[in-house]
This record gives sequence, C-alpha cells and structure tokens, in this order.
Amino acid sequence: MKRFSIAGLSAIALIAGATFSSQPIVANIFEGGVAVAQNAQKAQVQLQLEAEKKVVQTVNGQQKVAWQPLKGKVMVQPGDVLRYSVTGANNGDKAVKNLTINQPVPQGMVYVLNSATVKANQGTKITYSIDGGKSFVENPVVKVKLANGKVETRPAPDTAYTHVRWNFGASVAAKAAVKGSYQTKVR
Repeated sequence: MKRFSIAGLSAIALIAGATFSSQPIVANIFEGGVAVAQNAQKAQVQLQLEAEKKVVQTVNGQQKVAWQPLKGKVMVQPGDVLRYSVTGANNGDKAVKNLTINQPVPQGMVYVLNSATVKANQGTKITYSIDGGKSFVENPVVKVKLANGKVETRPAPDTAYTHVRWNFGASVAAKAAVKGSYQTKVR
C-alpha cells in the first residue's frame, strides 16, 4: 500500500494567482499557509490555505463524518479524502474588484467531482481547468473516440481536473473575507 507524506501545506499547495481588476499582482508571498497578494493600488488580500482529512466514525451504529485538521508533516494513504479551504481576507480600506483565486489539484491527488463550494459571497463563479491552468470552464468536457470511430463529447473525468478557480464577483468589500473549498482523493 502506497503512503504519501505531506510536509506542510506550502509543499503541495500553491495559491496560483489572485487578480485585481486588470492590474497584475505585485507581490505573492507564500509562507506557512499564508499568502499576501497585492496590486498596484495597494489593495491587500491575505490568502490562507487549510487542509483537513475526512474521518468517518461509527457512533451508535450510524456513520458520522468529521474533518481532522492537517498540520505539519502528515501521512495519507490512497483513498483518503482531503478538503482544502482557501480564505481571502481583504485587509485593505477599499473594496477589491474581480478577486480570482486559482488552486491547483495537488500532485498525487484526484479532484472529487462537484465538491468545490463557496461561503458567504453571492455572485461567485466556480470554474475548472483540465489543461494545467491555461483555460477554465464551468463544465469541462473531453472528446472520446469510440470503437466505431465516432468522436463524442463527454464530461471530463475526475482524473482530468488540474485546477479549481473561484471568481468572487464584482468586488470584495473592505475588511471582508471570502472562502472557497474543494476535496481531493489520494491516488
């Protein structure tokens, strides 16, 4: 049985980008699970990544799901389900427009279909990439060649997903926070 060691979140997770209006990121620093992204107008968003492992327990004959926080170096096994949560806190005095956060599916993991969620932000759009983060769509599809030679378009399998993207709508108010999460399964 394969076992994987996760030596801290920064080794397997990268907050690939946060975009503000049409301005590029000036700084994107990732240390100890926290990133700071800043645009040219000095709007500041602090990004925090957390990971939890799904634990199923039987209590009084019923199965209950709990999420165990992962800290430091941990061991996971094939089949384990992990939930990643990204929180974006606008610490600035002005609203941040067009906040977009990209989160790669970590190597050795498979995205759990339909698991991406968002909390407390209307107008958020969740999209996905199956090409390494080059393009994002709401419902990724692949072309499959059938035995008879015809080509069909089908929903992309879970193994094809490479990134999850949250676009948090028109703006995130000053001193407000947004949160997105998704699940993966260890291969």
